[in-house]
Amino acid sequence: MVAINLSRAVGVAVLAGFRNIGSLTFEGGAGQAVDTAQWNIITNVHYNNEVQEYTTSTEHLQLSGNGTLQIIPRKSASGQWTSGRIESTATYTPEDGKVTRFQAALRFGDGPKSEQQGIWPAFWMLGESSRQGTPWPECGELDIMERINGELEGHGTPHCGPGDVPCGAMTKTVPLPDNGWHTWSIDVDRSDKDWKAQSITWMLDETKYNHVTGADMKDEGIWKSVAHSPLYFILNVAVGGDWPGKPNDKTVDGLKSMMEVQYIAVYSST
Repeated sequence: MVAINLSRAVGVAVLAGFRNIGSLTFEGGAGQAVDTAQWNIITNVHYNNEVQEYTTSTEHLQLSGNGTLQIIPRKSASGQWTSGRIESTATYTPEDGKVTRFQAALRFGDGPKSEQQGIWPAFWMLGESSRQGTPWPECGELDIMERINGELEGHGTPHCGPGDVPCGAMTKTVPLPDNGWHTWSIDVDRSDKDWKAQSITWMLDETKYNHVTGADMKDEGIWKSVAHSPLYFILNVAVGGDWPGKPNDKTVDGLKSMMEVQYIAVYSST
C-alpha cells in the first residue's frame, strides 16, 4: 500500500522560553514503517470494548514520505476493523523546578462527521510503571488529545488513583476549528517546590483549555504518578468502544479517517 501524500512537512516547533530536550520525527520514504528503535508497534491489546485489531502492517502505520506519520483505520470486506498503535520506547520525566512541555502537531482525515461514527484517535502518555506491572490507572495517564466520532472538539484528561478517583472527572473539552494542522500540548509545571501548587495545563495551539493542580488531586502519591514520574507517548486510532460507540454502516475507513502526525517534542523551560 503506497502512502498518498496529503502532508505538509515542517520542522519541530521552536518555542520562546523553552529549549527542546527531545523530539520524535517521521522521516522516510512513502509507505515505509516507523523506526522501531523509537517506537514499539503494539498488537493484541483490547480495551474499552473497542472493535479494531491493531496490526504491524504499513497499511495502518505508514510514513507519508513528507516527514509525517499516517495512522489509518481500515475495514475488511468481512467487516473486521484494523488499525495502528505505537508507543515510544523512550520515557520522559517532567523536570524538577521546571515547566516541561509535551507537544505534537496533528491533523485528521477530511471525512465528514456523518462518516466518522466510532473513530477514536488519541495522543497520550502512560506511566512507565505500567511496563513493570503497575495496574491502570494507578500507573498514571495523561490524555493530551482525544477525539471521537469526527466531532470538531478535543478532550484532555488525566487518569490516576485507585478507581480513577479523582482524575477521571477532570476532563475538559475544547472546540476544534477544523481538521487541519494544530498543536496539542500539556505543560507540567514543577517550578514550585510545593507539590500542591504544581500543575498540568492542556493547550490547543498554545491556548489553555484544561488545568489541574496537585491540590486538586489531594494526594501526593497520586500527583507523583502523573507529574513526577517517567511517562511514554502513545499514538493510536481506535475504532468503537464504550465512549464513541460502535462504527456504523456509514463509517469510512482509510485516509478520510486517519490521524497524521508531524512530530512529537519535549521542551524544558529556560
